[in-house]
Amino acid sequence: MASIYDSQNSFKYTFIVLAILIVLVSVGVSYTLIDELSKEEDIKMELWAKATRQLASVAPEGDFAMANEVVATNTTIPVILADSNYQVIAHRNLPKNNYTPQELSDLAKDYAQINEPILIDTGLGFLQYIYYDDSVLLKALTYYPFVLSMVLLLFFVMILIILYITKRAEQNRVWVGLTKETAHQLGTPISSLLAWIEILKQQYPDDMMIPEMSKDINRLRTIADRFSQIGSKAELELTEVNEVVQRTVAYMRKRISRQIDLKFEATGTYYAMMNVPLFEWVIENLCRNATDAIEDDGEIRLFLTAKDAWIYIDVIDNGKGIAKQNLSKVFRPGFTTKKRGWGLGLSLVYRIIHEYHKGRIYVRNSEVNVGTTFRIELQKA
Repeated sequence: MASIYDSQNSFKYTFIVLAILIVLVSVGVSYTLIDELSKEEDIKMELWAKATRQLASVAPEGDFAMANEVVATNTTIPVILADSNYQVIAHRNLPKNNYTPQELSDLAKDYAQINEPILIDTGLGFLQYIYYDDSVLLKALTYYPFVLSMVLLLFFVMILIILYITKRAEQNRVWVGLTKETAHQLGTPISSLLAWIEILKQQYPDDMMIPEMSKDINRLRTIADRFSQIGSKAELELTEVNEVVQRTVAYMRKRISRQIDLKFEATGTYYAMMNVPLFEWVIENLCRNATDAIEDDGEIRLFLTAKDAWIYIDVIDNGKGIAKQNLSKVFRPGFTTKKRGWGLGLSLVYRIIHEYHKGRIYVRNSEVNVGTTFRIELQKA
């Protein structure tokens, strides 16, 4: 049976792919614009070099107006005019105003590493070079793609978080509504069954089957009570864990196949804060799942131990195991590998342990055709 949330997962993956594509396109466009601006600055510097070359080589009676105007229009690009020995002749738009000659020479060398110097042949027997850096605007735009990527990624992450929270809230409303409606629907037939049991006790007081039937009906009433507690604040009480597990195992032992050996072992007596009806439900579900995983005869073993501040309950079976690709899905609402069922049991188990008891439950290990171990972790009281 496919998960009822497969369509939502498909939407999530599609959204992630689109987000990545948008980021890549945005970064690509940004780099294109930066490259165009860099080329435009190179062209400006070539024009600036021609004007400087004209100013250096023109006859005294020549027209300086155009060349002077071109030189004056550069108000953004840091530029240094120097000879072949890095002796600075003039400079413009540098980061600060006061430089020593040596600092200017070093700055010219630095600019030579950033952009290729432009040669100016003065025609007077010596050469000059224009050393220039990228403008402040171009430098700022260099970081723009990274900032844009971070902003877009943050935006998409926030959307995913909102979608996740919305989905969880929707799931919670569904669970609460479903469980409370189930408890309500079970109420009337359970009351009728209890009345019939009382009649049977009066008519057949020596029948040995009636007490067992009474236990099952009382168990059914307990299940209805458990359903009614989902969505409400669970009341936790100091409880002996051994007793609860032992009692649940004893109840399940009479209701599973005789070919399955159900055992319980403990290394000591341990106490924890728990809601007994809900925790019994957890043990029942795990035992029932283990039973379903065993096709013929087999063994289910519950092992209770503790270390430091934690109590550990391992539910071990030698059934068909869980495929590796399904290990991350077993607690997902709606996921099941059975032909029949809604895939709600383990998701409710997970919720009861994590949300109500502040513990942990996970698949400790599993191997196909070998078996599975579920581990519950509770804090010691």
